[in-house]
Amino acid sequence: MTAYGLAVLDALQVLHTSWCDQMMVCITSLGNAGAVWIVFAVVLLLRRRTRAIGIYCILALLLSFLCCNLILKPLLMRPRPFLFSDVELLVAAPHDYSFPSGHAASSFSAATAISACGKRMAIAVYALAAAIAFSRLYLYLHFPGDVAAGVLLGICCGLLARRLGKNFAICKEDNQHR
Repeated sequence: MTAYGLAVLDALQVLHTSWCDQMMVCITSLGNAGAVWIVFAVVLLLRRRTRAIGIYCILALLLSFLCCNLILKPLLMRPRPFLFSDVELLVAAPHDYSFPSGHAASSFSAATAISACGKRMAIAVYALAAAIAFSRLYLYLHFPGDVAAGVLLGICCGLLARRLGKNFAICKEDNQHR
């Protein structure tokens, strides 16, 4: 599996240009510590009409952080792909483990929670989540399987957050509008 993953990452190296490199570094930094998603959540929390979705987003981010960063990464301890190659990284080398991708997990958990706002918002947040996840491959920071697992974990966390919010009446306004 590692050889296949490295082959995919090596194949992506043909996409590198100075413009793409700068763009991917910027895109991946949006996902650092879930920053862009925390901003989205805060904005959603400010309006009464979207407050429930803001709560879903925060809950989804907490669930993905717990599952990905505190449980799975330390348990599985998969090394990062740049350790198997002499590729020059464009960002600082992360010191945690690779599987699953925390950027992909947090991005897709938040996007899944936020997608409750409607179709147009869903398209925008899923596009951003996909760009952040792809940037992790482009920058040689994760194997494809790490990103795929992060996406699946994130979607599950986002759906679970929405379910928990509704079941425990955390979001009364959302329950009344549906």
